[in-house]
Amino acid sequence: MKVGFIGCGNMAKAMISGIIKSGQCKAPDIIAFDVYTAGLQAASKDLGINAAQDNKEVARSADIIVLAVKPQFYENVITDIKDTVTEKSIIVTIAPGQTLKQLEQWFGKTVKTVRTMPNTPAMVSEGMTAVCCNKAVTEDELKTVRSLLNSFGKSEVVAEYMMDAVVAVSGSSPAYVFMLIEAMADAAVMGGMPRPAAYTFAAQAVLGSAKMVLETGKHPGELKDMVCSPAGTTIEAVRVLENAGFRSAVIEAMDACIERSRNM
Repeated sequence: MKVGFIGCGNMAKAMISGIIKSGQCKAPDIIAFDVYTAGLQAASKDLGINAAQDNKEVARSADIIVLAVKPQFYENVITDIKDTVTEKSIIVTIAPGQTLKQLEQWFGKTVKTVRTMPNTPAMVSEGMTAVCCNKAVTEDELKTVRSLLNSFGKSEVVAEYMMDAVVAVSGSSPAYVFMLIEAMADAAVMGGMPRPAAYTFAAQAVLGSAKMVLETGKHPGELKDMVCSPAGTTIEAVRVLENAGFRSAVIEAMDACIERSRNM
């Protein structure tokens, strides 16, 4: 199986690293192109993958072609490769807002297309990727693509109409979490803790809390209540967060993210 990447930025490199480490594909069987030549050459050297001369070389060489460019460049890239891809090629997209219908219109024909939305924790093999596909993709082909996606985290098949919500709750959400960790660390520093330790304590608390949600199966509210002792420190902090509109701010931010994704 040959896998190609058009675009070789941070997300592409995270995906490539996971695929190679998992043994799903050997480095020489992966080919990539990026207009940023220096970055492409560095990725080729660091990861052992092949550097293509242009988009068409990737499309000709790969069975699975990942379009890892910004959404605004999709139409140009597809116009460039649409006559090169074959009926056997599988196109994997990772951009918000680019629907299966829109992609087919740009290709001007039915192409096996898998739309995905990964997130940056893929860089540490803890990514979460949503997946949907068109009717041209067989069940076995979808399993193959998901196997690649699972090499750097987890994947779930969703209905396409959910993709904008996925952008908000998964694709963009690491930024919210990083802001939370930064704010928690700042507060710890105010309390006298050295900054490196503050980041470690805050980040580990977020990591452990997330793991409790995933592994216990308990409702987040129930887990929160387990920490809140009567007249204790935690319920006092929760009261302040509620008074400041913490939940509402998160919901409003994600709603804006969803709307932005819909209009891209």
